[in-house]
Amino acid sequence: MKIKRYFQESFTELVHKVTWPTWKELQNSTTVVLIASVIIAVTVALMDFGFKEIMGQIYKLLY
Repeated sequence: MKIKRYFQESFTELVHKVTWPTWKELQNSTTVVLIASVIIAVTVALMDFGFKEIMGQIYKLLY
């Protein structure tokens, strides 16, 4: 009986207490996440390229 009550209360909470975003809010949030992801990916790629070049120069000096 506890499991049945758990599912009933979960359903009630999802239907009556949770505030779901509107379609416009969802689109805006998705856009923000996509832009942030691209910025982070470009930053990491530039750092990777920079470190690769620096390490290449260090290895040239040592060997």
